[in-house]
Amino acid sequence: MLNVPSQPFPAPSSQQRVASGGRSKVPLKQGRSLMDWIRLTKSGKDLTGLKGRLIEVTEEELKKHNTKDDCWICIRGFVYNVTPYMEYHPGGEDELMRAAGSDGTDLFDQVHRWVNYESMLKECLVGRIAVKPALPKDYHEEKKVLNGMLPKTQVADTLAKEGCSSPSYDWFQTDSSVTIVIYTKQKDINLDSVIVDHQDDSFRAEILIKDYSYIIHVELSHEIEEDFSVRVVENVGKIEIVLKKKENASWKRLGHPLENHNSLILKKDTGLYYRKCRLISKEGVTHDTKLFCLMLPPSTHLQVPVGQHVYLKLTITGTEIVKPYTPVSDSLLSEFKEPVLLNNKYIYFLIKIYPAGLFTPELDQLQIGDFVSVSNPEGSFKISQFQELEDLFLLAAGTGFTPMVKILNYALTNIPSLRFDVEFVLSAPTSEWNGKWGHISPALLSEFLKRSSDKSKVLICGPTPFTEQGIRIPQLINEERVTGVSPTSVPHELMGVYVDPQWLLASKKRGNQVAA
Repeated sequence: MLNVPSQPFPAPSSQQRVASGGRSKVPLKQGRSLMDWIRLTKSGKDLTGLKGRLIEVTEEELKKHNTKDDCWICIRGFVYNVTPYMEYHPGGEDELMRAAGSDGTDLFDQVHRWVNYESMLKECLVGRIAVKPALPKDYHEEKKVLNGMLPKTQVADTLAKEGCSSPSYDWFQTDSSVTIVIYTKQKDINLDSVIVDHQDDSFRAEILIKDYSYIIHVELSHEIEEDFSVRVVENVGKIEIVLKKKENASWKRLGHPLENHNSLILKKDTGLYYRKCRLISKEGVTHDTKLFCLMLPPSTHLQVPVGQHVYLKLTITGTEIVKPYTPVSDSLLSEFKEPVLLNNKYIYFLIKIYPAGLFTPELDQLQIGDFVSVSNPEGSFKISQFQELEDLFLLAAGTGFTPMVKILNYALTNIPSLRFDVEFVLSAPTSEWNGKWGHISPALLSEFLKRSSDKSKVLICGPTPFTEQGIRIPQLINEERVTGVSPTSVPHELMGVYVDPQWLLASKKRGNQVAA
Protein backbone atom coordinates (compact mmCIF):
# COMPACT_ATOMS: atom_id res chain seq x y z
CA MET A 1 0.00 0.00 0.00
CA LEU A 2 2.46 2.69 1.14
CA ASN A 3 5.36 2.70 -1.29
CA VAL A 4 8.65 4.58 -1.36
CA PRO A 5 8.89 6.60 -4.57
CA SER A 6 12.24 7.65 -5.98
CA GLN A 7 12.21 10.77 -8.13
CA PRO A 8 9.15 11.68 -10.23
CA PHE A 9 8.31 8.22 -11.45
CA PRO A 10 7.52 5.97 -13.11
CA ALA A 11 9.31 7.69 -15.93
CA PRO A 12 8.15 6.76 -19.44
CA SER A 13 11.16 4.48 -19.84
CA SER A 14 11.03 3.13 -16.30
CA GLN A 15 10.90 -0.57 -15.56
CA GLN A 16 8.79 0.18 -12.49
CA ARG A 17 5.65 -1.31 -13.99
CA VAL A 18 4.03 -4.26 -12.34
CA ALA A 19 3.31 -7.31 -14.44
CA SER A 20 -0.27 -8.25 -15.19
CA GLY A 21 -2.10 -9.19 -12.05
CA GLY A 22 0.15 -6.95 -9.95
CA ARG A 23 -0.14 -3.48 -8.52
CA SER A 24 -0.43 -0.59 -11.00
CA LYS A 25 1.70 2.52 -10.82
CA VAL A 26 0.52 5.99 -11.75
CA PRO A 27 2.54 8.96 -13.01
CA LEU A 28 3.32 11.43 -10.25
CA LYS A 29 3.02 15.18 -10.61
CA GLN A 30 6.16 17.26 -10.88
CA GLY A 31 7.54 17.95 -7.43
CA ARG A 32 6.09 14.82 -5.87
CA SER A 33 9.21 12.65 -5.60
CA LEU A 34 10.51 10.90 -2.50
CA MET A 35 12.98 13.72 -1.94
CA ASP A 36 10.12 16.24 -2.20
CA TRP A 37 8.19 14.26 0.41
CA ILE A 38 11.20 14.17 2.74
CA ARG A 39 11.58 17.94 2.37
CA LEU A 40 7.90 18.40 3.23
CA THR A 41 8.17 16.23 6.35
CA LYS A 42 11.15 18.30 7.54
CA SER A 43 9.57 21.66 6.75
CA GLY A 44 7.83 21.91 10.12
CA LYS A 45 4.39 21.92 8.49
CA ASP A 46 1.61 20.32 10.55
CA LEU A 47 0.81 17.19 8.51
CA THR A 48 -1.61 15.66 11.01
CA GLY A 49 -3.84 18.66 11.62
CA LEU A 50 -3.47 18.13 15.37
CA LYS A 51 -0.72 20.71 16.03
CA GLY A 52 1.71 18.13 17.36
CA ARG A 53 -0.69 16.35 19.71
CA LEU A 54 -0.92 12.57 19.78
CA ILE A 55 -4.36 11.15 20.51
CA GLU A 56 -5.96 7.80 21.19
CA VAL A 57 -8.16 6.91 18.22
CA THR A 58 -11.25 4.75 18.57
CA GLU A 59 -12.49 2.58 15.72
CA GLU A 60 -15.52 4.83 15.41
CA GLU A 61 -13.32 7.92 15.03
CA LEU A 62 -11.06 6.16 12.52
CA LYS A 63 -14.04 5.29 10.32
CA LYS A 64 -14.97 8.97 9.99
CA HIS A 65 -11.72 9.80 8.17
CA ASN A 66 -12.36 7.91 4.94
CA THR A 67 -12.15 10.46 2.10
CA LYS A 68 -9.33 11.67 -0.11
CA ASP A 69 -9.42 15.02 1.64
CA ASP A 70 -9.41 13.43 5.10
CA CYS A 71 -7.80 9.99 5.10
CA TRP A 72 -6.59 8.18 8.21
CA ILE A 73 -5.17 4.66 8.08
CA CYS A 74 -4.19 2.29 10.88
CA ILE A 75 -1.04 0.17 10.50
CA ARG A 76 -0.03 -2.19 13.31
CA GLY A 77 -1.93 -0.25 15.94
CA PHE A 78 -0.78 3.23 14.90
CA VAL A 79 -3.01 5.69 13.07
CA TYR A 80 -1.60 7.97 10.36
CA ASN A 81 -3.14 10.89 8.52
CA VAL A 82 -2.03 10.01 4.97
CA THR A 83 -3.96 12.85 3.33
CA PRO A 84 -0.78 14.89 2.67
CA TYR A 85 0.93 11.77 1.24
CA MET A 86 -1.76 11.07 -1.37
CA GLU A 87 -0.02 12.88 -4.23
CA TYR A 88 3.36 11.35 -3.36
CA HIS A 89 2.24 7.73 -3.39
CA PRO A 90 3.41 5.95 -6.57
CA GLY A 91 0.50 3.51 -6.38
CA GLY A 92 -1.92 6.41 -6.63
CA GLU A 93 -4.66 7.75 -4.41
CA ASP A 94 -7.03 4.85 -5.11
CA GLU A 95 -4.52 2.39 -3.67
CA LEU A 96 -4.37 4.30 -0.39
CA MET A 97 -8.15 4.72 -0.34
CA ARG A 98 -8.57 0.96 -0.16
CA ALA A 99 -7.64 1.24 3.53
CA ALA A 100 -9.16 4.66 4.26
CA GLY A 101 -10.75 4.85 7.69
CA SER A 102 -9.77 1.30 8.58
CA ASP A 103 -6.96 -1.05 9.62
CA GLY A 104 -4.74 -1.37 6.54
CA THR A 105 -2.14 -3.70 8.06
CA ASP A 106 -3.09 -6.79 6.04
CA LEU A 107 -3.30 -4.82 2.80
CA PHE A 108 0.05 -3.19 3.54
CA ASP A 109 1.67 -6.59 4.18
CA GLN A 110 0.22 -8.04 0.99
CA VAL A 111 1.80 -5.38 -1.20
CA HIS A 112 5.13 -4.46 0.41
CA ARG A 113 5.55 -4.92 4.12
CA TRP A 114 9.25 -4.10 3.72
CA VAL A 115 8.55 -0.37 3.38
CA ASN A 116 9.76 1.56 6.44
CA TYR A 117 6.48 3.35 6.99
CA GLU A 118 7.44 4.41 10.55
CA SER A 119 10.19 6.61 9.13
CA MET A 120 8.28 7.70 6.03
CA LEU A 121 5.11 8.70 7.91
CA LYS A 122 6.42 9.72 11.33
CA GLU A 123 5.25 13.32 10.81
CA CYS A 124 1.77 11.99 9.92
CA LEU A 125 1.31 10.04 13.13
CA VAL A 126 -2.04 10.78 14.76
CA GLY A 127 -1.72 8.34 17.66
CA ARG A 128 -2.51 4.80 18.79
CA ILE A 129 -5.68 2.89 18.06
CA ALA A 130 -7.74 2.56 21.24
CA VAL A 131 -9.06 -0.95 20.60
CA LYS A 132 -7.11 -3.73 22.26
CA PRO A 133 -6.52 -6.89 20.21
CA ALA A 134 -8.95 -9.69 20.94
CA LEU A 135 -7.50 -12.74 22.64
CA PRO A 136 -8.20 -16.24 21.33
CA LYS A 137 -10.77 -18.22 23.28
CA ASP A 138 -8.19 -20.72 24.49
CA TYR A 139 -5.72 -17.99 25.51
CA HIS A 140 -3.75 -18.56 28.69
CA GLU A 141 -0.78 -16.77 30.19
CA GLU A 142 2.47 -18.35 29.02
CA LYS A 143 4.84 -19.24 31.80
CA LYS A 144 8.13 -17.36 31.52
CA VAL A 145 10.29 -20.44 31.18
CA LEU A 146 13.29 -20.60 28.91
CA ASN A 147 13.30 -24.22 27.92
CA GLY A 148 10.70 -26.87 27.41
CA MET A 149 7.89 -27.44 24.97
CA LEU A 150 6.29 -24.54 23.12
CA PRO A 151 2.81 -23.86 24.57
CA LYS A 152 0.01 -24.87 22.26
CA THR A 153 -1.07 -22.03 19.97
CA GLN A 154 -3.41 -21.53 17.05
CA VAL A 155 -0.42 -21.46 14.70
CA ALA A 156 0.85 -24.69 16.19
CA ASP A 157 -2.58 -26.20 15.59
CA THR A 158 -2.35 -25.11 11.96
CA LEU A 159 1.06 -26.74 11.64
CA ALA A 160 -0.34 -29.92 13.14
CA LYS A 161 -3.06 -30.00 10.49
CA GLU A 162 -0.32 -29.79 7.86
CA GLY A 163 1.36 -32.84 9.35
CA CYS A 164 3.95 -30.86 11.32
CA SER A 165 4.75 -30.98 15.02
CA SER A 166 5.35 -27.91 17.16
CA PRO A 167 9.04 -27.08 17.60
CA SER A 168 10.69 -26.93 21.01
CA TYR A 169 14.11 -26.18 22.44
CA ASP A 170 16.43 -26.93 25.33
CA TRP A 171 19.93 -25.94 26.39
CA PHE A 172 22.85 -27.43 28.24
CA GLN A 173 26.35 -26.28 29.16
CA THR A 174 29.93 -27.28 29.77
CA ASP A 175 32.61 -25.24 31.53
CA SER A 176 33.41 -23.36 28.30
CA SER A 177 30.25 -23.47 26.15
CA VAL A 178 26.47 -23.31 26.04
CA THR A 179 24.59 -25.36 23.47
CA ILE A 180 21.05 -24.45 22.43
CA VAL A 181 19.25 -27.38 20.82
CA ILE A 182 16.15 -26.73 18.72
CA TYR A 183 13.90 -29.63 17.75
CA THR A 184 11.96 -28.71 14.63
CA LYS A 185 10.75 -32.25 13.87
CA GLN A 186 11.07 -31.39 10.16
CA LYS A 187 13.22 -33.24 7.63
CA ASP A 188 13.67 -30.36 5.20
CA ILE A 189 15.61 -28.10 7.59
CA ASN A 190 19.09 -27.02 6.47
CA LEU A 191 21.54 -24.20 7.23
CA ASP A 192 19.54 -21.84 4.99
CA SER A 193 16.63 -22.32 7.41
CA VAL A 194 18.59 -20.98 10.39
CA ILE A 195 19.27 -17.28 11.08
CA VAL A 196 21.18 -16.36 14.22
CA ASP A 197 22.16 -12.92 15.52
CA HIS A 198 24.00 -11.91 18.68
CA GLN A 199 23.93 -8.14 19.24
CA ASP A 200 25.16 -6.81 22.58
CA ASP A 201 23.48 -9.11 25.14
CA SER A 202 20.60 -10.02 22.83
CA PHE A 203 20.60 -13.47 21.26
CA ARG A 204 18.06 -14.19 18.52
CA ALA A 205 17.58 -17.35 16.47
CA GLU A 206 14.89 -17.63 13.81
CA ILE A 207 14.11 -21.03 12.30
CA LEU A 208 12.13 -21.05 9.05
CA ILE A 209 9.57 -23.86 9.02
CA LYS A 210 7.38 -23.78 5.94
CA ASP A 211 5.49 -20.44 6.14
CA TYR A 212 6.29 -19.96 9.82
CA SER A 213 9.13 -18.71 11.98
CA TYR A 214 10.10 -20.27 15.30
CA ILE A 215 11.96 -17.67 17.34
CA ILE A 216 14.31 -17.95 20.30
CA HIS A 217 15.02 -14.45 21.61
CA VAL A 218 16.66 -13.82 24.97
CA GLU A 219 18.87 -11.38 26.79
CA LEU A 220 21.70 -13.71 27.76
CA SER A 221 22.51 -13.99 31.44
CA HIS A 222 26.27 -13.98 30.78
CA GLU A 223 28.66 -12.68 28.14
CA ILE A 224 29.72 -14.86 25.20
CA GLU A 225 32.34 -14.62 22.46
CA GLU A 226 31.37 -13.15 19.09
CA ASP A 227 31.79 -16.32 17.08
CA PHE A 228 29.59 -19.40 17.45
CA SER A 229 28.80 -22.49 15.43
CA VAL A 230 25.57 -23.79 13.90
CA ARG A 231 24.99 -27.44 13.06
CA VAL A 232 21.90 -29.03 11.49
CA VAL A 233 21.07 -32.74 11.63
CA GLU A 234 18.86 -32.74 8.53
CA ASN A 235 17.34 -36.21 8.80
CA VAL A 236 15.69 -35.36 12.14
CA GLY A 237 15.52 -31.56 11.89
CA LYS A 238 17.65 -30.91 14.98
CA ILE A 239 19.63 -27.67 15.21
CA GLU A 240 22.55 -27.13 17.56
CA ILE A 241 23.90 -23.62 18.23
CA VAL A 242 27.11 -23.67 20.28
CA LEU A 243 28.01 -20.46 22.13
CA LYS A 244 31.43 -19.88 23.68
CA LYS A 245 31.45 -18.53 27.24
CA LYS A 246 33.68 -15.56 28.02
CA GLU A 247 34.10 -16.86 31.55
CA ASN A 248 34.06 -20.44 32.73
CA ALA A 249 31.16 -19.86 35.08
CA SER A 250 28.06 -22.00 35.54
CA TRP A 251 24.88 -20.45 34.12
CA LYS A 252 21.75 -20.85 36.23
CA ARG A 253 19.56 -19.80 33.35
CA LEU A 254 19.96 -19.01 29.67
CA GLY A 255 18.65 -15.47 30.02
CA HIS A 256 15.62 -13.20 30.12
CA PRO A 257 12.91 -13.63 27.45
CA LEU A 258 12.65 -10.85 24.84
CA GLU A 259 10.10 -10.10 22.12
CA ASN A 260 8.50 -13.19 20.53
CA HIS A 261 10.68 -15.57 22.51
CA ASN A 262 9.71 -19.23 22.17
CA SER A 263 7.04 -18.28 19.63
CA LEU A 264 5.88 -19.92 16.43
CA ILE A 265 4.36 -17.24 14.21
CA LEU A 266 3.58 -16.70 10.56
CA LYS A 267 6.69 -15.48 8.80
CA LYS A 268 4.82 -12.55 7.27
CA ASP A 269 4.04 -11.33 10.80
CA THR A 270 7.61 -11.40 12.08
CA GLY A 271 8.72 -8.10 10.55
CA LEU A 272 12.12 -7.50 9.02
CA TYR A 273 15.15 -8.01 11.23
CA TYR A 274 18.36 -6.16 10.28
CA ARG A 275 22.04 -6.39 11.10
CA LYS A 276 24.82 -3.99 10.07
CA CYS A 277 27.16 -5.39 7.41
CA ARG A 278 30.51 -3.88 6.51
CA LEU A 279 31.34 -2.91 2.93
CA ILE A 280 34.44 -4.91 2.03
CA SER A 281 34.84 -4.05 -1.64
CA LYS A 282 33.13 -2.66 -4.72
CA GLU A 283 34.41 -3.56 -8.15
CA GLY A 284 33.38 -2.03 -11.47
CA VAL A 285 31.74 -4.50 -13.84
CA THR A 286 30.53 -2.09 -16.53
CA HIS A 287 30.50 1.70 -16.83
CA ASP A 288 27.47 1.92 -14.52
CA THR A 289 27.31 -1.42 -12.69
CA LYS A 290 29.33 -2.56 -9.68
CA LEU A 291 29.78 -5.72 -7.65
CA PHE A 292 29.43 -4.93 -3.95
CA CYS A 293 30.77 -7.29 -1.29
CA LEU A 294 29.27 -6.98 2.20
CA MET A 295 30.55 -8.89 5.19
CA LEU A 296 28.17 -10.18 7.84
CA PRO A 297 29.04 -9.52 11.49
CA PRO A 298 31.03 -12.35 13.10
CA SER A 299 28.09 -12.79 15.48
CA THR A 300 25.60 -13.53 12.66
CA HIS A 301 24.72 -16.72 10.80
CA LEU A 302 22.73 -16.02 7.65
CA GLN A 303 22.66 -17.74 4.26
CA VAL A 304 20.36 -16.35 1.57
CA PRO A 305 18.55 -19.27 -0.10
CA VAL A 306 18.62 -19.61 -3.86
CA GLY A 307 15.86 -17.51 -5.42
CA GLN A 308 15.35 -15.18 -2.45
CA HIS A 309 16.27 -11.57 -1.78
CA VAL A 310 17.14 -9.25 1.10
CA TYR A 311 16.56 -5.57 1.82
CA LEU A 312 19.31 -2.99 2.14
CA LYS A 313 18.66 0.00 4.39
CA LEU A 314 20.39 3.39 4.35
CA THR A 315 19.58 6.64 6.11
CA ILE A 316 19.27 9.37 3.48
CA THR A 317 18.70 12.99 4.59
CA GLY A 318 17.48 11.72 7.95
CA THR A 319 15.01 9.17 6.55
CA GLU A 320 15.54 5.43 6.45
CA ILE A 321 15.16 4.14 2.89
CA VAL A 322 14.78 0.41 2.32
CA LYS A 323 15.26 -1.29 -1.06
CA PRO A 324 15.24 -4.96 -2.11
CA TYR A 325 18.20 -6.57 -3.87
CA THR A 326 18.99 -10.09 -5.02
CA PRO A 327 22.37 -11.49 -3.92
CA VAL A 328 24.54 -13.01 -6.64
CA SER A 329 27.42 -15.45 -6.77
CA ASP A 330 30.90 -14.38 -5.71
CA SER A 331 32.40 -15.56 -9.01
CA LEU A 332 31.00 -13.04 -11.50
CA LEU A 333 34.40 -11.44 -12.02
CA SER A 334 37.34 -13.70 -12.70
CA GLU A 335 39.75 -11.01 -11.45
CA PHE A 336 37.77 -10.39 -8.27
CA LYS A 337 39.95 -11.24 -5.29
CA GLU A 338 37.91 -12.43 -2.37
CA PRO A 339 39.13 -11.40 1.09
CA VAL A 340 40.78 -14.17 3.05
CA LEU A 341 37.79 -15.09 5.21
CA LEU A 342 35.04 -17.69 5.25
CA ASN A 343 32.79 -17.59 2.17
CA ASN A 344 29.56 -17.79 4.12
CA LYS A 345 30.34 -14.46 5.80
CA TYR A 346 29.89 -12.57 2.52
CA ILE A 347 26.93 -11.38 0.49
CA TYR A 348 27.49 -10.10 -3.06
CA PHE A 349 25.26 -7.70 -5.00
CA LEU A 350 25.47 -6.70 -8.65
CA ILE A 351 23.94 -3.22 -8.68
CA LYS A 352 23.43 -0.66 -11.42
CA ILE A 353 24.13 2.90 -10.32
CA TYR A 354 21.67 5.54 -11.53
CA PRO A 355 23.07 9.10 -11.20
CA ALA A 356 19.56 10.57 -11.00
CA GLY A 357 18.35 7.98 -8.51
CA LEU A 358 18.02 8.36 -4.76
CA PHE A 359 19.32 5.10 -3.28
CA THR A 360 22.12 3.83 -5.54
CA PRO A 361 24.16 7.07 -5.62
CA GLU A 362 24.21 6.98 -1.82
CA LEU A 363 25.21 3.33 -1.92
CA ASP A 364 27.98 4.10 -4.40
CA GLN A 365 29.31 6.90 -2.17
CA LEU A 366 29.95 4.49 0.71
CA GLN A 367 33.59 4.00 1.56
CA ILE A 368 35.23 0.66 2.27
CA GLY A 369 34.54 -0.06 5.92
CA ASP A 370 31.19 1.73 5.99
CA PHE A 371 28.07 -0.15 7.07
CA VAL A 372 24.83 -1.11 5.34
CA SER A 373 21.90 -2.69 7.18
CA VAL A 374 20.83 -6.02 5.64
CA SER A 375 17.55 -7.79 6.39
CA ASN A 376 16.64 -11.43 6.73
CA PRO A 377 15.95 -13.23 3.42
CA GLU A 378 12.51 -12.86 1.88
CA GLY A 379 10.68 -14.69 -0.90
CA SER A 380 8.58 -17.78 -1.50
CA PHE A 381 10.71 -19.47 -4.17
CA LYS A 382 11.44 -23.09 -3.28
CA ILE A 383 14.28 -24.98 -4.88
CA SER A 384 12.13 -28.10 -4.57
CA GLN A 385 10.30 -26.80 -7.66
CA PHE A 386 13.29 -28.08 -9.64
CA GLN A 387 12.68 -31.72 -8.73
CA GLU A 388 12.56 -34.04 -11.77
CA LEU A 389 13.49 -31.12 -14.00
CA GLU A 390 14.80 -31.90 -17.49
CA ASP A 391 14.86 -28.47 -19.12
CA LEU A 392 15.34 -25.05 -17.54
CA PHE A 393 14.95 -21.86 -19.58
CA LEU A 394 16.15 -18.55 -18.11
CA LEU A 395 14.92 -15.44 -19.91
CA ALA A 396 16.68 -12.39 -18.48
CA ALA A 397 16.85 -8.78 -19.65
CA GLY A 398 19.14 -6.14 -18.18
CA THR A 399 19.46 -6.34 -14.41
CA GLY A 400 17.02 -9.24 -14.57
CA PHE A 401 20.22 -11.25 -14.84
CA THR A 402 20.98 -10.88 -11.13
CA PRO A 403 18.43 -13.37 -9.70
CA MET A 404 19.40 -15.85 -12.40
CA VAL A 405 23.01 -16.14 -11.22
CA LYS A 406 22.45 -18.40 -8.21
CA ILE A 407 19.72 -20.33 -10.02
CA LEU A 408 22.17 -21.05 -12.84
CA ASN A 409 24.91 -22.09 -10.44
CA TYR A 410 22.53 -24.37 -8.56
CA ALA A 411 21.11 -25.95 -11.70
CA LEU A 412 24.51 -26.70 -13.25
CA THR A 413 25.75 -28.17 -9.98
CA ASN A 414 22.72 -30.22 -8.93
CA ILE A 415 20.89 -31.15 -12.14
CA PRO A 416 23.47 -33.09 -14.20
CA SER A 417 21.03 -33.85 -17.03
CA LEU A 418 20.82 -30.17 -18.03
CA ARG A 419 22.66 -28.98 -21.13
CA PHE A 420 24.03 -25.45 -20.89
CA ASP A 421 23.47 -23.11 -23.86
CA VAL A 422 23.66 -19.32 -23.93
CA GLU A 423 22.05 -17.01 -26.48
CA PHE A 424 22.68 -13.27 -26.41
CA VAL A 425 20.03 -11.03 -27.93
CA LEU A 426 20.38 -7.27 -28.43
CA SER A 427 17.35 -4.99 -28.71
CA ALA A 428 19.32 -2.23 -30.50
CA PRO A 429 22.43 -3.82 -32.07
CA THR A 430 25.17 -2.09 -33.97
CA SER A 431 25.92 -2.98 -37.58
CA GLU A 432 28.78 -5.22 -36.41
CA TRP A 433 26.48 -7.48 -34.40
CA ASN A 434 26.01 -10.91 -35.99
CA GLY A 435 23.82 -12.53 -33.33
CA LYS A 436 20.11 -12.45 -32.63
CA TRP A 437 18.39 -9.12 -32.14
CA GLY A 438 14.94 -7.75 -31.42
CA HIS A 439 12.46 -7.90 -28.56
CA ILE A 440 11.02 -10.93 -26.80
CA SER A 441 8.52 -12.62 -29.14
CA PRO A 442 7.20 -16.04 -30.19
CA ALA A 443 9.55 -16.02 -33.18
CA LEU A 444 12.56 -15.31 -30.98
CA LEU A 445 11.74 -18.11 -28.53
CA SER A 446 10.28 -20.66 -30.91
CA GLU A 447 13.41 -22.75 -31.42
CA PHE A 448 13.97 -22.97 -27.67
CA LEU A 449 10.41 -23.73 -26.63
CA LYS A 450 10.05 -26.25 -29.45
CA ARG A 451 12.57 -28.55 -27.89
CA SER A 452 11.19 -28.27 -24.35
CA SER A 453 9.68 -31.28 -22.60
CA ASP A 454 6.83 -31.83 -20.15
CA LYS A 455 9.38 -31.56 -17.35
CA SER A 456 10.67 -28.10 -18.10
CA LYS A 457 10.42 -24.69 -16.47
CA VAL A 458 10.83 -21.15 -17.75
CA LEU A 459 12.00 -18.30 -15.52
CA ILE A 460 11.46 -14.73 -16.72
CA CYS A 461 13.02 -11.68 -15.11
CA GLY A 462 13.63 -8.17 -16.39
CA PRO A 463 11.89 -4.88 -17.11
CA THR A 464 8.15 -5.22 -16.68
CA PRO A 465 7.39 -4.67 -20.41
CA PHE A 466 9.76 -7.57 -21.11
CA THR A 467 8.05 -9.75 -18.50
CA GLU A 468 4.54 -8.80 -19.56
CA GLN A 469 5.31 -9.52 -23.20
CA GLY A 470 6.94 -12.82 -22.27
CA ILE A 471 3.94 -14.19 -20.40
CA ARG A 472 1.67 -13.34 -23.35
CA ILE A 473 3.63 -15.53 -25.75
CA PRO A 474 1.26 -18.27 -27.01
CA GLN A 475 3.65 -21.07 -26.08
CA LEU A 476 3.55 -19.92 -22.46
CA ILE A 477 -0.02 -18.69 -22.01
CA ASN A 478 -1.59 -22.11 -21.38
CA GLU A 479 1.11 -23.20 -18.98
CA GLU A 480 0.83 -23.47 -15.24
CA ARG A 481 2.62 -20.58 -13.55
CA VAL A 482 4.05 -20.28 -10.08
CA THR A 483 5.44 -17.08 -8.60
CA GLY A 484 9.09 -17.35 -7.71
CA VAL A 485 8.93 -14.61 -5.10
CA SER A 486 6.49 -13.68 -2.39
CA PRO A 487 3.50 -11.48 -3.24
CA THR A 488 5.08 -8.64 -1.29
CA SER A 489 8.10 -8.32 -3.53
CA VAL A 490 8.47 -5.60 -6.11
CA PRO A 491 9.68 -5.42 -9.70
CA HIS A 492 12.78 -3.85 -11.21
CA GLU A 493 12.94 -0.12 -11.47
CA LEU A 494 15.10 1.76 -13.95
CA MET A 495 15.60 4.76 -11.73
CA GLY A 496 18.05 2.81 -9.62
CA VAL A 497 15.98 1.89 -6.61
CA TYR A 498 14.69 -1.63 -7.05
CA VAL A 499 16.69 -4.63 -8.15
CA ASP A 500 14.55 -7.54 -7.09
CA PRO A 501 13.24 -10.57 -8.98
CA GLN A 502 9.64 -10.50 -10.19
CA TRP A 503 9.79 -14.06 -11.42
CA LEU A 504 7.29 -16.08 -13.35
CA LEU A 505 7.96 -19.80 -13.49
CA ALA A 506 6.26 -21.72 -16.25
CA SER A 507 5.92 -25.50 -16.13
CA LYS A 508 5.32 -27.31 -19.39
CA LYS A 509 2.24 -29.01 -18.03
CA ARG A 510 -1.11 -27.94 -19.40
CA GLY A 511 -3.31 -26.62 -16.64
CA ASN A 512 -4.81 -23.60 -14.95
CA GLN A 513 -3.05 -20.28 -14.88
CA VAL A 514 -1.88 -18.97 -11.56
CA ALA A 515 -1.53 -15.20 -11.60
CA ALA A 516 1.96 -14.02 -10.75
